Amino acid sequence: MDVGADEFEQSLPLLQELVLGADFVGLDIEFTGLRSNLSRRQQISLFDLPSEWYLKTRHSVQQFTICQIGLSVFSSIEGESNKYVAHSCNFFLFPTTFGILDSEFSFQASSVQFLNQYGFDYNKFLKNGIPYMNEEQEKKIKHSILTGNWRVRSSLDKDQIKVVIDEVTRWLDLAEEGDWMTLPGIAGFQAFEVQLVLRQALPDIWTVLREQGIIVKKVSKQHRWYLENTSCDRASCWKEKILLSARGFSVFFQMLVKAQKPLVGHNMMMDLLHLHEKFFRPLPESYDQFKLNIHNLFPVLIDTKNVTKDIWKELNFPRVSNLSEVYEVLNSDLNPTKNSGPVVIHASKCEKYVETKYPHEAAYDAFLCGSVLLKVAHLLLWRVHSVGPLPEPSFSLYLDVLAPYVNQVNLIRAGVPKINFSGPDCPSIRPPILLLRVRRWPGVSEQQVYREFQNLCKFDVRRLSRSQFLLLTNKFKDARSILKEYRGHPTLQVSLYRYWRHSPNINCLLQVCGVVITWALLALLLGRPGP
Repeated sequence: MDVGADEFEQSLPLLQELVLGADFVGLDIEFTGLRSNLSRRQQISLFDLPSEWYLKTRHSVQQFTICQIGLSVFSSIEGESNKYVAHSCNFFLFPTTFGILDSEFSFQASSVQFLNQYGFDYNKFLKNGIPYMNEEQEKKIKHSILTGNWRVRSSLDKDQIKVVIDEVTRWLDLAEEGDWMTLPGIAGFQAFEVQLVLRQALPDIWTVLREQGIIVKKVSKQHRWYLENTSCDRASCWKEKILLSARGFSVFFQMLVKAQKPLVGHNMMMDLLHLHEKFFRPLPESYDQFKLNIHNLFPVLIDTKNVTKDIWKELNFPRVSNLSEVYEVLNSDLNPTKNSGPVVIHASKCEKYVETKYPHEAAYDAFLCGSVLLKVAHLLLWRVHSVGPLPEPSFSLYLDVLAPYVNQVNLIRAGVPKINFSGPDCPSIRPPILLLRVRRWPGVSEQQVYREFQNLCKFDVRRLSRSQFLLLTNKFKDARSILKEYRGHPTLQVSLYRYWRHSPNINCLLQVCGVVITWALLALLLGRPGP
């Protein structure tokens, strides 16, 4: 089910009911871009601590925006054993433009091409996107609206409102008191905005919002005063409605937070960063504060990328590169619990996913996340009870076997493989850092070193000194391969890096200590009195 600005407010009661009755919610988000083309020093690296990775990625999250959010709400069917229904929705979003609020964001060509390849509807995003704002933006808008200190900022809105005022003014010249006209095609919070402008500009009219559009009625000044002071549609009432409409998807985000349901994604770190920035608050500079905020918003996070890593190795499943392939393997005969696992059906308005695949459509990927979670949880339950009878499956039992993976979110290309949102991060289990000594290659750069090794494997490269570089990969076999291949190489000598032996800082400290000790000994010897 696709939901844009026109349908969103009418959908809210149903969405709230679904979330409150859910066992968990699957999530996927599509963006206008992923990572800024920063300098090499600002690009993420296997050398990065989680806090360093966060600060580098924070900039990209602030530069790009969300174009589509997919949610798939999974609920167990009462009276049916291990059977779930999934309600999947696509929400097209577009930043709120109202008063002083006029967001800036970038497009990345590769991201646009990628989404276009999979049929993304940019018209729905740009023309019918649901507005949204974070709490900081909401405070500014609320203050402006309630104090009356606001102005139309968008040039498009200015032009539209000018046309409306001109049209109403021409009509007023000929209209009699009690006559009315309709302004069709104005919806959402823009309808409230237009009414506010008209009422401020023209003292002898009154406006009412109806399904067919805005109704403008010519009234006397006395009747206008009466309506302003007695009508339930007076400005003080619908200024709150303007704010509610301008908040848009942020209203549903708050519902999702209050429901406290487990949130499930696949490689969901970027999703969490954008949820924080776009709907909660601007991302803090402190990495620890970010972790705390996310944990308070969503106490139970499950990243299916992290969960599937272990089970894939244990069951020797074929290598997969994306979520769709994970789903296909779990639905195949390779899965020993294929015929005994949970059954998932689509809700009546979401049946387009029954027969047809829609990879990288956010709601479809959110559905895959939830389905993969259930199937992997069933595998884990089967593994725990492999020597005895399998208990009657339920989502609470699934959560028990998933406990080691809760709040452990996969981290792509960093010094640690995952982030723990409910405690300290796990220590690194990456392969050891290698030290490269370069001889007879003056002026060699990090990029040249990278190209030297790229045919064998991919390493992140960091300069240590003029002729020394650090090499780091995320695969142990690659580290062993390089050590073996370059053993005895005349120009490039590769060895294991030892911090206490090879760090320039330690070497400098030892040299300083050596000088100090030498001078101390000399002073002691020279200052000793003769016999």
